[in-house]
Amino acid sequence: MFAQDHMILIATAKDTFNGMHSFNSFDSAVLITYFTALAILTVYGLHKGWLVYNYLRWRRNVPRVATDPTEWPAVTIQLPFYNERYVVERLLDAVARIDYPRRLLDIQVLDDSTDDTQQVARFHVKRWQKRGLPVRYFHRGNRAGFKSGNLAEGLKYATGEFVAHFDADFVPEPDFLRRTLPYFQNPKIAVVQARWTYLNGNFSVLTEVQSMMQNGHFTIEQGARSRSGAFFNFNGTAGIWRRAAIDDAGGWQHDTLTEDTDLSYRAQLRGWRFLYLPYIECPSELPIEMNAFKAQQSRWSKGLIQTAKKLLPRILLSDAPVRAKFEAFFHLTAPLTAPVMIILSVLLLPATLVRFHQGRFQSVWIDTPGIISSLAIVAFYVVSQQSLHPREWKRLLLFLPLLMALGIGLSVSNAKAVLEGILGVKSDFVRTPKYNIDGKSGAWYAKQYWSPAGWVPFVEIAFGLFYVYGVISMLRMGNYRMVPFLLLFVSGFLYIGVVSLMQRWWGQLRERTQSAPSSAVQPAAPAEVTLPQLSEVESLPYLESAPVVERGVSPLDSEY
Repeated sequence: MFAQDHMILIATAKDTFNGMHSFNSFDSAVLITYFTALAILTVYGLHKGWLVYNYLRWRRNVPRVATDPTEWPAVTIQLPFYNERYVVERLLDAVARIDYPRRLLDIQVLDDSTDDTQQVARFHVKRWQKRGLPVRYFHRGNRAGFKSGNLAEGLKYATGEFVAHFDADFVPEPDFLRRTLPYFQNPKIAVVQARWTYLNGNFSVLTEVQSMMQNGHFTIEQGARSRSGAFFNFNGTAGIWRRAAIDDAGGWQHDTLTEDTDLSYRAQLRGWRFLYLPYIECPSELPIEMNAFKAQQSRWSKGLIQTAKKLLPRILLSDAPVRAKFEAFFHLTAPLTAPVMIILSVLLLPATLVRFHQGRFQSVWIDTPGIISSLAIVAFYVVSQQSLHPREWKRLLLFLPLLMALGIGLSVSNAKAVLEGILGVKSDFVRTPKYNIDGKSGAWYAKQYWSPAGWVPFVEIAFGLFYVYGVISMLRMGNYRMVPFLLLFVSGFLYIGVVSLMQRWWGQLRERTQSAPSSAVQPAAPAEVTLPQLSEVESLPYLESAPVVERGVSPLDSEY
């Protein structure tokens, strides 16, 4: 997608590369592989432009605001989480503020935690039970099926006709249910999905770039697919399911890491319709730690490939519209661009050296498809930012080069995840930890849940240094037009690799430096969550209608 070239005429190769060295079979192999990878990335890049076209073409095809039903339905709100001690209170307080008749609410706190999050969650559940909130606490003895197993187990006890989902880092607005439930008056609607917004989008460069990436997905991808009648996915949170649709589609299954996408496609193949409502927002927290962000992206990449293996043949052979099949193919196979990008990264410098002496006209002609593809990607993010932020979108586009560099840098970890998905390598559901960071401030370096760096950052740094050598080589050769392009690879790989290894150490050093007093007195330890005492917890009574439940589970495979 960051392609430079698209194709080459092998028949003219000897004339094209004359003057550097004799063209041989190794050069042919390098160039054929390189341009094949480039062609694949170009196709996926052009698809971004196709999404922009459909987004603009169907811009008026947005669901109208629905009228309130004559009788409001019963709703179960599921709050699944695992070891999220810093955000549990914020989540429960937000859900407690939801404006909806309490006699129609059934709130499930689905806690798979193995640390003191259990204590924190129990305390706040009892606190709200004392105030009359119909909330129940559920804890499993193991994590069978991970998030999907947690949701499925909770569904056994659900009493609502509809099921709303909020992950631990989300903060739903009080009017969320009253704005979304009226759309279910159409009996064919299975899902209503809201748009994510970000509490800490301006916390750091990393969160600024992430918000641009996510806005591209929620504005252009979800918008274009939903408006044009193609299949699109429930995003796992900030949405509501019709309980009957979950059951009809086969329920939550845990054989992929993207259980939300898996269930979404199965339901739509059954004829259910989904609605995406971009004007209904649900604030959330972006990961602020590099390794957590990479783990999240890897999980999504691997899960989409697993879902493609599971469902794509069934989708393509179904009687679904061609538009739906087309978009499903590009959606589920999009992570394949990561290993293709690695191939491109390995061969870019050798291919550039081989074709250094080709003529200017040939170079421009060959580069044209890649240039158009890159412009399509730029348009994808420009249009999304302009749609969401009409007054400040130009400032936000200053982060566009960083976004492109970050996309390149992520290719190593994402390629590893994609290959695991293709080869059927099993792995746990690695959740993305959050630290209750709102806005630009918040101490977090000393908190728990840091994600391990592993060996991947060393590969990323090696790629970055390789491209430093490439930049120096291009400068020595006088091939200055390649230097800005190669700098994207240098900055992308080195930024992700170095930050993955050094972020926590540097952050702790900075916090100690900033908090150090002028005297010799030692600085105080970073603030942590204040945990309630067990005696205090036990002193709070339960409501009889909302007990704490320790759930047993049937034995399931604990890996993917």
